[in-house]
Amino acid sequence: MKNKFARLDRLPPYVFATVNKIKMDARHAGEDIIDLGMGNPDLGTPPHIVEKLTEAAQKAPNHRYSASMGITKLRMAIAGWYKRRFDVDIDPDNEAIVTIGVKEGLSHLILVTIRPGDVIFTPTPTYPIHPYSAIIAGGDVRGIPVGPGCDFFENLITATRQTWPKPKVLIISYPHNPTTEVVNIDFFEKIVDYAKEHDIMVIHDFAYADLIFDGYKAPSFLQVKGAKDVGVEFFSLSKSYSMPGWRVGFCVGNPDIVAALRRIKSYLDYGVFQPIQIASIIALNGPQDCVQEICNTYKERRDALINGLGRVGWDIKSPKGTMFVWGKIPDKYLKMGSVEFSKFLIKEAQVAVAPGLGFGEYGDEYVRFALIENTMRINQAVRGIKKIL
Repeated sequence: MKNKFARLDRLPPYVFATVNKIKMDARHAGEDIIDLGMGNPDLGTPPHIVEKLTEAAQKAPNHRYSASMGITKLRMAIAGWYKRRFDVDIDPDNEAIVTIGVKEGLSHLILVTIRPGDVIFTPTPTYPIHPYSAIIAGGDVRGIPVGPGCDFFENLITATRQTWPKPKVLIISYPHNPTTEVVNIDFFEKIVDYAKEHDIMVIHDFAYADLIFDGYKAPSFLQVKGAKDVGVEFFSLSKSYSMPGWRVGFCVGNPDIVAALRRIKSYLDYGVFQPIQIASIIALNGPQDCVQEICNTYKERRDALINGLGRVGWDIKSPKGTMFVWGKIPDKYLKMGSVEFSKFLIKEAQVAVAPGLGFGEYGDEYVRFALIENTMRINQAVRGIKKIL
């Protein structure tokens, strides 16, 4: 039977699985492993959102099939959120669609967009679904280096000159997971000009729009004049409102691209459970102080980790966005590579991190810390790391 699963042939073994197994084996042996690996938010969803979900779930009509494109009032809330946040006008009927989180929406958009052999540009390292959505759909992926010391746009131009057939789609994401790189509006202006010149569709994953620090404000790709002509933007409620398990996000922008996603989703799903959509309206339209509180918590954890690691001899630049810290492996362990170093951290420091190789070959000199433990546990992790430094 194994030979019948054709699409699995292009999917390599999951890099993170090796490290996760060692972590679980250590825990089963009674060790207290501090898990800073998977980016799974530990903060509870704000109570007013949970209360609305509970209320909506009590009503029988909400138990029926929903609309695959999302209910009208949620799409209107999405349009209102974009107008308040970024002064961007979104037509809720033609330029917005609700998705079952960003992973589902982006994957299905790539599936309906490309043919086998089409070239897709993604950053490397990057969130795995960006390249693997294209690989699953039969596309060919070209990675564009991103991260400390890299000029992503210059690398993009170089890759475009060297690639044939010409790329069909560019996937980007800022603030960026895992490198935590951020950009300003002028970067997106160059991307729009580039996309028009080369006739390339742009997908911007904006999952970390609200997890921003030290006065930095993350711009929306759609704020740029002409952005809707070339692409779309995805946003997820997972991080901003600490709703990761709820699986709700949305795609906005170019009406033809949104229509393509709407059409394929009409074949594949009936949309998000309606009470979750109703609660999401409250999230977007309700008080936003909860978003700032969530952001402040991540900032406190970031500072504890960055300052703590600095005290014990591991200097890492403090990120301006995301819920992660991207650290280059200390020189004395650099030759180990990220997977072996991650295993080493579990065994010797009782700390689990994500190996950079899992995000692409250019990440192998790095590990990613997820800020999903409280400051007391983070300080404990620093003490464990101090032992090996």
